[in-house]
Amino acid sequence: MPTKFDSIRPYDDADLSVVLSKLFNNKEFINSIVAFKFSGWPKLLYPTLGFFTRRYIINQINSIDTLRGFQRLLEPYIERMINTTTESFTVSGLDKLDLSKACLFMSNHRDIALDPTFVNWALHLNGQDTVRIAVGDNLLKEEWVADLIRLNKCFIVKRSATDRREKLSAAKLLSEYIESTLKSDQQHIWIAQREGRAKDGNDLTNPAILSMLALSKPKNIEFADYIRDLRIVPVSISYEFDPCDINKAKELQKVEVEGSYDKPDNEDVKSIVSGITGQKGRVHIHFGELVAGEFNNAKEVASHIDEQILQGYDCFSTGPVAAKMLSKENASHAESDLYTQVAIDYLQGRLAGLPAEEQNKLLHMYACSYVRKNG
Repeated sequence: MPTKFDSIRPYDDADLSVVLSKLFNNKEFINSIVAFKFSGWPKLLYPTLGFFTRRYIINQINSIDTLRGFQRLLEPYIERMINTTTESFTVSGLDKLDLSKACLFMSNHRDIALDPTFVNWALHLNGQDTVRIAVGDNLLKEEWVADLIRLNKCFIVKRSATDRREKLSAAKLLSEYIESTLKSDQQHIWIAQREGRAKDGNDLTNPAILSMLALSKPKNIEFADYIRDLRIVPVSISYEFDPCDINKAKELQKVEVEGSYDKPDNEDVKSIVSGITGQKGRVHIHFGELVAGEFNNAKEVASHIDEQILQGYDCFSTGPVAAKMLSKENASHAESDLYTQVAIDYLQGRLAGLPAEEQNKLLHMYACSYVRKNG
């Protein structure tokens, strides 16, 4: 039965057979899997590999009739990604939360796909259902990407609207959907603290997100009470290494010099692949406390969330080492433990060949949270 949320909601079990059939028959989807899985193979083999890849996927999914079953199919791949691209994956704070009621997990945003993936994995390890994920419509330019994302419990944040009325209408619909998900469906939600990744390493919450959430507030309920009822949990996601750090540094420098950056159509997909396949070192997820207080406006809530995210952030050794490199100190003469030396070697390797300006951008990316915490 159609609902007013159909244009933004994730797919449900009733959509599964139709959407999977579309994916099976989408050449771009199959070609993308082949290019990703067999990147080192001769391209003349791609048509044959595509044929067998399609057959393999159909065989894997033939018996799946629920979205939960589809997500279970992905679990071994996520586990393999964590085992092969991270040194460790640790979680803190989750045991202190009451998860019997739905929570709105609001995290810093460093990686397009992995931020919600790691939050989901932390919840999965603790016996919780996966979250519904807020995703910007900028990622949905390819139909097969949109289908795949919405199969994974993602709902759409419409950012492409240009008309003021259209923007407000989209924000109200999103606010209503989030409230309905939390209170009626009792489903956890993940949303980033801001639009776009914090490429400079400065994790700051956009108050506009809190204002959007409050659009569904009844007039007879105080702002602070409504925020408390949303059960917002600040989440700090920390990566020892960022596989996309060089590209982020180049983009930041281009914006500084030219005032803007024209993103190629396939850049987001490339960033997703780099994030998934690249080495991340240690990864830590910290779940903060439920947001509760006598807040008067969205800016006050945003500031409180910023404090919690920064407090829970783990700078690892890359943070202090990058800060020393920025200040022209000799990072190696301080603590000479293994992780410090690994951080020095990693950063020096990433800086090699970059112009001085891009080197500074990359180092600042790693040093930012450490400097904020210790400044």
